[in-house]
Amino acid sequence: MLRSKLPDLGITIFTRMTQLAQETGAINLSQGFPDFAPPAALLEAAARHLRDGQNQYAPMIGIAPLREQVARQIARRHGRQLDSQHEVTIVPGATEALFCAIQALVQPGDEVILLDPSYDSYAPAVHLAGGRCVHVPLQQPDFSIDWQRLQEAFSPRTRLLVINSPHNPSGALITRADLDRLAALLRDTHALLLSDEVYEHLIYDGAQHASVLAHDELYPRALVVSSFGKTYHVTGWKTGYVAAPPTLTAELRKVHQFVSFCGVTPLQHALADFMAAHPEHLDELPHFYQAKRDLFCQLIGPSPLRHVPTPGTYFQLADYRAIRDDLDDVAMAEWLTREAGVAAIPISVFYREPPKGLRLVRFCFAKQDQTLQQAAERLCAL
Repeated sequence: MLRSKLPDLGITIFTRMTQLAQETGAINLSQGFPDFAPPAALLEAAARHLRDGQNQYAPMIGIAPLREQVARQIARRHGRQLDSQHEVTIVPGATEALFCAIQALVQPGDEVILLDPSYDSYAPAVHLAGGRCVHVPLQQPDFSIDWQRLQEAFSPRTRLLVINSPHNPSGALITRADLDRLAALLRDTHALLLSDEVYEHLIYDGAQHASVLAHDELYPRALVVSSFGKTYHVTGWKTGYVAAPPTLTAELRKVHQFVSFCGVTPLQHALADFMAAHPEHLDELPHFYQAKRDLFCQLIGPSPLRHVPTPGTYFQLADYRAIRDDLDDVAMAEWLTREAGVAAIPISVFYREPPKGLRLVRFCFAKQDQTLQQAAERLCAL
């Protein structure tokens, strides 16, 4: 008989809600992908490299021009000079990067601290590595770190702490002061740090991204994961990167080479070309998405939904208790999809133990203005 390695898991909430949106004809503000086109120059570069024959295996660590562009970007934004040969790895998506990092670092019996709500791929990867998750809830209502509970979560078996900023699903940000406090907490331990920074360029209201890459004490014990898909509106390209010190990079690559071996060749070339030709894209991105956030928040203002504008990511949380306080958030997400025609993501699925009375759903505003307007009209009619 088959014995499942993940017996408590089915399909992800993202797949479930997208399928339900398709079945009901609802506007899909659940799964985090844009419904608008990527930059034309990026698409043209991909087509050119497809035609020009860049269709065979890329190097396992990624093509040199793209790794060099990543290193230049990190130097410009965070002041850290990386060796693109030994500290930058191109991977087919950030989820693969997170999985490979956890498999490379976590031994059976090791403990991994997760800050809940946490992205749903972290815990399964830990379980598959034979590790044990130690869940520390973030504080409500701002999803800040509970430093007392985090300190208490550490033990001699702690191998890894996973952080995520800007945070999915809440949009909360880790500050430079938070990183300094993390450094002090980790200083006398053997724990390593996995920093999920896939929304690093989606930060609003003039705030700056506090990256582990810019922290001299944390970077030597860290792997930092980011996503070209989120940054360049090409989530379907499933291309990301990991920046880490040489020793940690070498361990990551040992696993990566047997999971996917390499990323998609023509897409790597296209991204390298676009990054070199259009560095302004990164500078414009916060303004682009803040305008969408502000529009969506303005549009749902007259609705019964209560919200505080998100400081980061392209997700907006909303409290729905004024509409159906009798429904938990999973039931409410399904109700909104079927009855209001707008699909959202419940927040409780990101917790091991959700707070009692949680009444929050997550909307994605990485959509055309017309899509946001149509969705808001439906929500305001509730």
